[in-house]
Amino acid sequence: MSWIAKIHHQPCHVVYTNFRPTPLQHYVFASGGDGLHLVVDEKGKFRENNFQKAMAALQGGKDMELAIADSIANSGNGKSNKRKRSVGGKGGNTDLHRIVKLVMERNLNPVIVFSFSKKDCEKYALELNREDYTDDIEKDLITQVYNNAIESLGEDDRKLPQVEALLPLLKKGIGIHHGGLLPILKEIVEILFSEGLIKALFATETFAIGINMPAKTVVFTNTRKWDGKDFRWVTSGEYIQMSGRAGRRGKDDRGIVIQMMDEKMEPSVCKGILYGDPDPLNSSYRISYNMLLNLMRVEDVDPEYLLRASFHQYQQECEAPALEIKADALSSQAQSILIGDGSKEQEEQVGEYYQLNQQLLLTERKMLKIARKPEYVVPFLHNPGRMLNCSIDGENYGWGVLVSYKKKTGTGSGGSAGKLAISSSIPEHTIDVLLPCVDRHFDDNAIDKDAKAEDLSNNGLLWRGTSRHCRPVKEGLDEEDVISNRVFTISLENIDELSAVRLFIPNDIHPDSARTNLAKAVKEVKRRFPEGVPLLDDEKDLGIKSEDFKKLGSRSQALKERLSGHPFTTDMEPEEREKIILAYGKKLDLTEQAKVIRNEARSCQGMVMKDELKKMKRVLRQLGHVDANGVIQTKGRTACEINTANELVVVELMFCGVFNDLSVEQCMALLSCLIFDERINDDNPCEGLKSYLTNPFYKLQDCARTVAKAIIACKIELDEEEFVNGLNPGL
Repeated sequence: MSWIAKIHHQPCHVVYTNFRPTPLQHYVFASGGDGLHLVVDEKGKFRENNFQKAMAALQGGKDMELAIADSIANSGNGKSNKRKRSVGGKGGNTDLHRIVKLVMERNLNPVIVFSFSKKDCEKYALELNREDYTDDIEKDLITQVYNNAIESLGEDDRKLPQVEALLPLLKKGIGIHHGGLLPILKEIVEILFSEGLIKALFATETFAIGINMPAKTVVFTNTRKWDGKDFRWVTSGEYIQMSGRAGRRGKDDRGIVIQMMDEKMEPSVCKGILYGDPDPLNSSYRISYNMLLNLMRVEDVDPEYLLRASFHQYQQECEAPALEIKADALSSQAQSILIGDGSKEQEEQVGEYYQLNQQLLLTERKMLKIARKPEYVVPFLHNPGRMLNCSIDGENYGWGVLVSYKKKTGTGSGGSAGKLAISSSIPEHTIDVLLPCVDRHFDDNAIDKDAKAEDLSNNGLLWRGTSRHCRPVKEGLDEEDVISNRVFTISLENIDELSAVRLFIPNDIHPDSARTNLAKAVKEVKRRFPEGVPLLDDEKDLGIKSEDFKKLGSRSQALKERLSGHPFTTDMEPEEREKIILAYGKKLDLTEQAKVIRNEARSCQGMVMKDELKKMKRVLRQLGHVDANGVIQTKGRTACEINTANELVVVELMFCGVFNDLSVEQCMALLSCLIFDERINDDNPCEGLKSYLTNPFYKLQDCARTVAKAIIACKIELDEEEFVNGLNPGL
């Protein structure tokens, strides 16, 4: 804004409004459901009950009646007199056919049907080729416009399949618009649609951007789209942009938007799409080798200047002041924490004690990791009843009783079951332990209402305990009335100590009385051994002979001796010492956070992509595009002229002489591999190719591998196999 005002030498204001002259009604059609459900009315109110009905119909998955005519016609007055329509089969294609047919019957055209695939646009349009939405006069006009437009094409181009196939559809009032059409054909479709001669247009989302083509109805064949990595829900900005085509100002009293769904969606997701904030405007500025070479060939032009003047740099610098303020606030908070009597000497003493204690904790954690390896621990877990001291999510639950031990199945197999087991997030070894705990819903503000309701279900008994719903019993507090004994499923790493004591355990511990008796037995063992429950010895019982374990044990013993003789231990009560240590730890944590944020603010103020620019220059030198002084060579000048495909790979092909022995047709086929971006579904993309095409493709892969190795050698992150496999011979 400030730049616009500066250029035009006058103030510039942003004027915006949430008022829409033509209100929209948003409907959901669940595949296999009972018709349309109004989820957002013309006043912008979200109707939760209707949305839940749509999701319930989607879950049912049965063929039911399509009763949408009167739901649209009477949505304003609340009346509903559903007309039954027979459903001739399953699948989104049949549903879409019926929806478009009804739109035409109710004079809700023109309709734009948005799909996120070019193939789907053509497929859905061809399924309507038996329909006819235009009269004879309109057919003549369409033919006249079409014939006048394609006169600009050559004789051979007029015989292209897409050119010949489009006119029969257009004459029926059906149009197709996507990036794969010839520009002249897209222009014809846009002219005919703007004149009202196309009644049903099947388009990708590109039709919603930059073209003023309003309709009366908009249909989404899907609310998920492929973003290059995975399928995701459409964003609020994308949905608003496309749905905004519905409702022509001055012609319609409302616009109709229909979402076709074939999978369940949470209400929060739907509200996020319908009411969400606009997509943030973030710079996607990237430097290409073509851009860098063109800048380097111009005298006295510094590529770094372009980076400094970019919106990406501006956005990053804007973040720095807020980060500095946050760092200052954390530093002030840390300075306000008083350690002991506040003297510098005592704070240094506390710091020394704290560091020793942290080293001891780290050492013991390393020892525990070795001691809990399956080869040492599992032999003592086969028989239930052993007492175990366990911690879950950093909280110690104390002594419990082993109920059962399980090993994940499938880890030894080489088939799909083995792969699934290995990829699973469940630990290979798991154990069920009966532990005392307290429901978190007994704590004030400790858990939300939904979790409380879940906990209190089943008469307040939660068989499988989780740390989300439970917490350890606090020592010294009278919580006998609220203590429960529950079975937790944990991994070997959650075991702090293994006892030499084993208790008798009944076959069925589901009854409350059985678990209560086990808890009493644990208390009795603790009473009989006031010095501590006897443990399994690491060397004699568990059989740990590791040299690393012995070294860590010696280090742990030395640290314990230093801590026991430290003045902070001998001259202070344990309660007071713990309080001071906690305060020091908090102060240290706040100081570290402030340091990290300050470093982040400092990096924001530096030039973005500076290191990346240096690495790219190294790549160009290594591949011979520029010399050691940065002077453009012949390869570099060639790469300057290539801006459609990967310029480094194309130049490598040219200078390796790959094109010398190829015919024109082979050259075209080879170059198509660089621009065809459809996903490869086959493990062997070359399968089915003739030898005169396969050999050039293998040479292309070799050149791509050479470029990839040069990029990786210059410390730029790149997956060589992914880069090479991105070359697709499918076209």
